Amino acid sequence: MQISPEIKAALTLAGNQDDTDIDIGETALTLAAADRPGAWFAPYRRHLEKITDEVGAYAQRGPRDVPLALRHEALVQVIHKRMGYAGTEDSFDDIDAANLMQVIDRRSGLPVAIGILYLHAAAKLGWAACGVDFPGRFLLRLDTDAGRLIFDPFDGGRELTPPDLRLLLKAITGPGAELTQEHYRSAGSRGVLLRLQNNIKIRRLEANQPEAALAIVESMVMIAPLEPALWRECGLLHARLEHIAKAVAALEEFLRLSVSEQARYSTSSLLQELRGRLG
Repeated sequence: MQISPEIKAALTLAGNQDDTDIDIGETALTLAAADRPGAWFAPYRRHLEKITDEVGAYAQRGPRDVPLALRHEALVQVIHKRMGYAGTEDSFDDIDAANLMQVIDRRSGLPVAIGILYLHAAAKLGWAACGVDFPGRFLLRLDTDAGRLIFDPFDGGRELTPPDLRLLLKAITGPGAELTQEHYRSAGSRGVLLRLQNNIKIRRLEANQPEAALAIVESMVMIAPLEPALWRECGLLHARLEHIAKAVAALEEFLRLSVSEQARYSTSSLLQELRGRLG
């Protein structure tokens, strides 16, 4: 997958922005277009605008006046019930289920991909919303001064109470698991986009497609240039593909950013070997 200069510029711009300034829907479309050369943005942008307009019209109030329950209701009524977005178990085996353009075409996809539609609309309407990095399942949270509400975009926007979350956690991690504050950890726009791309990367690696996986990791580096683990992964994939000079450059950037002494030590040893191969 060759990323065009225009897409590289857009992703690099997102990477240089503060998390709160990233347009999550537009950036997800840009990532999708990188995997669909020649795709037109316009219909998909109009669709995101339509979702936002219809959610706002359903709520019929300004951003500060909309109660928490009505925000959730408006999002679910428009995105799930009116437009038909919901997850299916087949999505977990489908690499296109993480491509937002494909998700819009099909009205189905991975939890994080469908979740981006909710997050985009909420952000455009001025509603506080974020991802919830729950084990094994991507969830969403709406926040107001009056409280918060967690829901599952994959399951038609179903609200999840603490007992629901406890049951879900036990089903995923085992009967002895108990909810902690860690399970409510929020994921900002950059984290959500990285999770989206990580799904594609994993599937590319499972299919033994290291070059395609590398292209995905490089897109992740563009939107999160200060994340050392991504530079290391990029360097390792370059080394696997015998791109020695690029591997050295990526691993040197990892060393510049990383604070993990153990990772720095193992990476330094690999770097020494790779530099020797450069001659």
